[in-house]
Amino acid sequence: MKNKIIHIDIDAFYASVEELDNPSLKGKPLAVGGLSDRGIVATVNYPARRYGIHSAMPIFMARALCPSLIVVKSNREKYLKKSKEVFNIIADYSRNMEKVSIDECYIDLSHSNEPVNLAMDLKRRILKETGLTVSMGLSYNKFLAKIASDWKKPDGFMIISDSDMPEILYKLDINKVHGLGEMSQEKLRKIGINTIEDLMGLKEDFLFDLFGKMGIEIYERIRGIDRREVIPDRTRKSMGVERTFLETNNKKELNSYLDKYSKELAEDLKKYNLGFKTLTLKLKTHDFKTSTHSKTYSTTIKSYEDILEKSKALFKENYTEKKLRLMGISASNLVDLDTIQLSFKDIKNPD
Repeated sequence: MKNKIIHIDIDAFYASVEELDNPSLKGKPLAVGGLSDRGIVATVNYPARRYGIHSAMPIFMARALCPSLIVVKSNREKYLKKSKEVFNIIADYSRNMEKVSIDECYIDLSHSNEPVNLAMDLKRRILKETGLTVSMGLSYNKFLAKIASDWKKPDGFMIISDSDMPEILYKLDINKVHGLGEMSQEKLRKIGINTIEDLMGLKEDFLFDLFGKMGIEIYERIRGIDRREVIPDRTRKSMGVERTFLETNNKKELNSYLDKYSKELAEDLKKYNLGFKTLTLKLKTHDFKTSTHSKTYSTTIKSYEDILEKSKALFKENYTEKKLRLMGISASNLVDLDTIQLSFKDIKNPD
């Protein structure tokens, strides 16, 4: 199986950009984020990580862990400009580039007979022309490429081939599995699942019952199966969850479905760093009549709690007591959280 997909991640991006602008910061514990104690850490450099400081941590907690921590106010425009420099260089190496966020992307090198040499040349050029280091993972699918890019940070390069699978993943923590959000990890840890080797002991049906369709994807991915292609200039219009079930008009049961759907949708949104402003409820009755009910909100929605609250409200307003055989919720009018200035509520956590 040909290793053709590379995941590229700019190391500690915001902090690295600040170090370029002020070289005296290098080697010192540095956080980028809000300046007040009520602010939030956006990202930290590697010296700060040694103190246990991480993205999304309140500044007062970070200072408690490291009193000598230097905090620099984030500058969104500066980071966007630097990000564009990096991606312009990457585009010279592959027309098939899928940008995932301000600091990471996938590229498909199917056209190259020497992907390793090409990748190393790309790393050297990014460093030379921008001053930034990147970590890269090369593999035969997107899931494993992302796992590999996180293996030897910073400035790392790792290859995962089909001959390495699945043993190479065994000792990794489940938090390395792209697609398993914090709530999903918590569920697994409660039943003693902490490593990928533990996770491989669970049957596909069990994971489906636990996580829905994402459970099947997780089952396949840790076994080296990921059918997602690298899609250039991906533009998402909506994202949703729906499922057919045995006909019922039991409101308690139907609300429990909304709870599950809200969790799945929140985790999907988090993967792509998206929020939304329009929520749609889909209902299909026992006689196969389908109706949709939408509402648009003035503020960006992204959390499980908000999605569940608004889904239940839509359901209460529009449910007619008929037996249902399908129900779903979907988010549209999507908002890329990378375009929102960092704040307590809207934060991007680059590595």
